[in-house]
Amino acid sequence: MVRNNQIQTAKVGYIFISILLCILGIVLIIVPDFSLILLCRLSGILLVLFGIVKIIGYCSKDLYRLAFQYDLAFGILLSALGVIMIFRTSTMIPLLCILFGILVLADALLKIQIAIDSKNFGIQKWWLILLAAITTGVMGFLLVFRPSKSAEILMIILGLSLLAEGILNLITILTAVKISHRMKPKIIDGDCIEIDSTRIDL
Repeated sequence: MVRNNQIQTAKVGYIFISILLCILGIVLIIVPDFSLILLCRLSGILLVLFGIVKIIGYCSKDLYRLAFQYDLAFGILLSALGVIMIFRTSTMIPLLCILFGILVLADALLKIQIAIDSKNFGIQKWWLILLAAITTGVMGFLLVFRPSKSAEILMIILGLSLLAEGILNLITILTAVKISHRMKPKIIDGDCIEIDSTRIDL
């Protein structure tokens, strides 16, 4: 039951952060002259929260064990970068687009691997993860490549990247995470039998 609670917490956290990423992305698309200082600090907070959620997800063991398999190291990295962005804002602002481009591209590549694993696992909607991951990867590459020197265009591309990243994580968490509700203790003749995926105690 504790394990299910951890998975549920990670799943809800993923969905919440993903929605926030989508909202921030839409804001940047609509308002490309958004304050860079505020953007950097908000992004730092989001990265810290997302890193914590990823670590919780890794420590839980969902039924498929696909979506969280790379989240320990990535979660620590996001949390560390988030703290730097919050407390070293002026230093990080010039690197904002490149940093997010690398993070988005790296996450997209990991999600492509998850999509392939999901296909091998028999998940029918694996192709949704793959399609979203490829789209997100293209946006991340554009951020790193910086096709324009216009700050407004770069902010729009950043907004599109964050929107794609949010959608990618939503699709992944809703497709590749399974919470089992069948792992419940049973009482037989006064002896407690705890049924889970690893052991039975009498």
